[in-house]
Amino acid sequence: MAPVPELLIRDLGLVDYQPTLEAMRRFTDERGAETPDEIWLLQHPRVFTQGQAGKAEHVLAAGDIPIIQAERGGQVTYHGPGQLVAYLLLDLRRLGLGVRELVTAMEQALVEVLQLHGLEAAPKPDAPGVYVDGAKIASLGLRVRRGCSFHGLALNLDMDMEPFQRINPCGYSGLRMVQLRELVEEPVSITLIQQQLSQALKRRLGYVAD
Repeated sequence: MAPVPELLIRDLGLVDYQPTLEAMRRFTDERGAETPDEIWLLQHPRVFTQGQAGKAEHVLAAGDIPIIQAERGGQVTYHGPGQLVAYLLLDLRRLGLGVRELVTAMEQALVEVLQLHGLEAAPKPDAPGVYVDGAKIASLGLRVRRGCSFHGLALNLDMDMEPFQRINPCGYSGLRMVQLRELVEEPVSITLIQQQLSQALKRRLGYVAD
């Protein structure tokens, strides 16, 4: 059995969306057969992002928050400080994963992390993402180019939730959004959850956890 390729996990901190999007595109276009896979963990300043099939009517009142078009799947979503974003830059052919298998691995990694905080979470087959009691706590959106994935997931941890009211999140009118801070008693540590999510993704994607 061939060895699993190297996986690099990078903590990028708080970074603007547009240059990060361009960096993902560039990485995906320039990578070769031996390029290690990478997962980028980060937060974005306030921004709405619209998926490739996104419909303008799902942006109700953007106000002072910019809207940026991206080639990921899905409709409009919001990113802001206090939300943990993970971008998965993976060679799916090399890993032997299909898109559906990758989505399942991402969803199950999120469920695993939330279980560590005493929450019962689950994906929905008709609406990608992870939910707690019917409210969405994590969103997913991917793009695959030349057999390689980019974009990824966003987990609401400790953030200003008001901007979600300015859109139909993921194209669903009235969809309730929730964050971890509202569901647990202990303070939310983004650093801890980054570590937990990294390990869960490594396991679910077939890498050996540290």
